[in-house]
Amino acid sequence: MGIVINQSIKNTVITYIGFAIGAINTLYMYVQFLGDTYYGLVGYILSSANILMPLMAFGVHNTLVKYFNEYKTEEEKSKFLTFVLFLPLLLVIPFSLIAYFGYHQIALILSKENAIVYDYVWQIPVIGLSMGYFEIFYAWVKVHLQSVLGNFIKEVVLRILVSMTLFAVYLNWITPEAFVYALMGIYLFAMLFMKWFAFKVRFPLFSLSIPTNAKAIVVYSLFIILTGGIANLFLEIDKFMLNNYVKIENIAYYSVAIFIATVIAVPSRAMHQITYPITAKLMSENKYDALNDLYKKTSITLQIIGGLIFIGILCNINQLYVLLPQEYSDGIFVVFTIGLSKYFDLTLGNNNAIIFNSQYYKTVLFLGVLLLLVTIGLNMIFIPLYGLKGTAFATLLSITLYSLSKLFFVVLKMKLFPFSINTLKSFGILIATFAVFYFWDFGFHPILNIFLKSVLITLFYLGFSYYFSLSSDINSVLGKLFQKIVKK
Repeated sequence: MGIVINQSIKNTVITYIGFAIGAINTLYMYVQFLGDTYYGLVGYILSSANILMPLMAFGVHNTLVKYFNEYKTEEEKSKFLTFVLFLPLLLVIPFSLIAYFGYHQIALILSKENAIVYDYVWQIPVIGLSMGYFEIFYAWVKVHLQSVLGNFIKEVVLRILVSMTLFAVYLNWITPEAFVYALMGIYLFAMLFMKWFAFKVRFPLFSLSIPTNAKAIVVYSLFIILTGGIANLFLEIDKFMLNNYVKIENIAYYSVAIFIATVIAVPSRAMHQITYPITAKLMSENKYDALNDLYKKTSITLQIIGGLIFIGILCNINQLYVLLPQEYSDGIFVVFTIGLSKYFDLTLGNNNAIIFNSQYYKTVLFLGVLLLLVTIGLNMIFIPLYGLKGTAFATLLSITLYSLSKLFFVVLKMKLFPFSINTLKSFGILIATFAVFYFWDFGFHPILNIFLKSVLITLFYLGFSYYFSLSSDINSVLGKLFQKIVKK
């Protein structure tokens, strides 16, 4: 457990460092150095590559983690590692042939609205393949408890290399066009470096023999392709579809707004690492009373923490956008709508962990497919009518429907319920904080304005949350913090 805890702490620190660097890149360097057109192009290429990634990886990055420890001998492990290393080629080879011989037709379709896309379409599968095999080699080292370097490359090194390349654009050492090619090179480098490290941790002894449970491996991998594909499509389909209806500059404006709104979901990702194994244990032991308590605790805790971030963003959004070029101002509505969907999803606590550890996970998967089709349909309706605001509204509707469907599924099928009277109290504090601080302007420089208002919002919001004892866990942390301050 010492290794696990040690690496978990290191990975958490690395993730937040990477997030900070990503914020600088997204909110400043891309905006100021690259320009709207090429920023939009980069956003489109990376979103499309992310959509392809689960196909290019064939779900092997999850399969490797799930099945590796089931093999006891070195010979069995070698067979398995060789098998999963080449398994993605079942899709990569035919996909590459289709892309090669059908490039002109595919590129014409994707560049119908934005001609600049035509010359860069070929980069999408290359980056997607690099992302896919990076995750495979990352999983390779994870199963050998060597995850820190891989996470550092993924979260920090990639972003630093992007920062350096953007700075090269600023110094006129390279052109924006060259940056797009350099970005592809960065992802290829990350994948090759990860391959080198994975093979250093354990060099594969290539075997032509097929592992004993090859059928189960393939079936599970196909399932992961489906689940991973749905998850990535939910995250990236809006930017992909924007390219078909509006000028590519709008993807740049949308990317900034989405990044800001996504900050709200950070606490959920951190808590998931802790609550997922606890949820699985309680369900395996049929301790549903304890599970319901955990469900309520995670719900109210995430609602309070996520609510603080959400209200902090909303009350400072106008000052934040003063720091950006005027063209980005349409993103304010996007931040409001996407932020609201993220906030609602947070209030469901460990809902996803409950579903994916239950016997109903496949049913919910197919529900996800249905709602993905709804998302595509809504985007096709609203983007031509309202542009960025249309895709934001479509995303709000689809994510809310998906979250509600998962909530009702758990409530009706498993008789678990995440909400309590404290849910309403917390929402009331959120509304009150918004009413008090949204229109408050100190008249200082936007950065100083944001800082001062954030301090006051935090004191007001957490003060009332503590006073009404909405979460025993949060009250305990705040109480200990207050005692330390008083002692000093």
